Amino acid sequence: MQHRTAVVTGAGGLIGRAAVAALLREGAKVLMVERTAKRLDEALEHLGADGSRLRTHVADCSKSAEIRGYVAKALEWTGRIDMFFNNAGTEGKLAPIAEYDEAEWDKVIAVNLTGVFLGLRHVLPVMIAQGSGSIVNTGSIASERGLPLTSAYNASKHGVLGLTRTAAAEAGPHGVRINAVLPGMIDTPMLRRIMGSIFEGDVEAGMKHAGRLVPAGRVGTPEEIGDIVAFLLSDRAAFANGAAWEIDGGALATMGNGG
Repeated sequence: MQHRTAVVTGAGGLIGRAAVAALLREGAKVLMVERTAKRLDEALEHLGADGSRLRTHVADCSKSAEIRGYVAKALEWTGRIDMFFNNAGTEGKLAPIAEYDEAEWDKVIAVNLTGVFLGLRHVLPVMIAQGSGSIVNTGSIASERGLPLTSAYNASKHGVLGLTRTAAAEAGPHGVRINAVLPGMIDTPMLRRIMGSIFEGDVEAGMKHAGRLVPAGRVGTPEEIGDIVAFLLSDRAAFANGAAWEIDGGALATMGNGG
């Protein structure tokens, strides 16, 4: 990946910064995008990486103008965008559909679905003009199952899979590949918040339950997602396009609808 430029949104989260670390190991230059400077600073401190191959940019990934801003920042830096991890997302609150707050629905859809669309909308023209590029969108096992109490999140992640397949069909003839990763039970603050909510504050009990849903017998790590993202963005995955990569320890292979 030397001489290649990657953009990673949601770079302050554990999966985002794991992907950044994997891309840096491969020699890429990486523009890290996050909604606050504080989260970027925390990620940089954790990475402890050589700043010569890293840049940061603060943007709200649900707003078109701010997405154009990080695209311009990457092009100003290296003149290219070779790889794009379209990763920013939020889980939203847990509630039955009949009680789900409409403003909360709008917020989750804006980030998880409209944000992914806008990322594709503004990065794809750059890659198509180059005649090359690779994109990975972040879905979820919720892209393949109906998970109770997560209507907005669930709908948005189903939508990400549809966008991935449509984009792959459109951009493939131009030398651009688009795939999706579907993380399962991964040890992140998001999963811990969800498990804490379901198990009435007992996060550890919730995490143990999550691990029992996985044939591997454990939850996964952010690094296990980041490594596969880097692979999909690389030339080693040159014939992978429009695919949904389930990184879940076998959970989807065995779990019923609704978990």
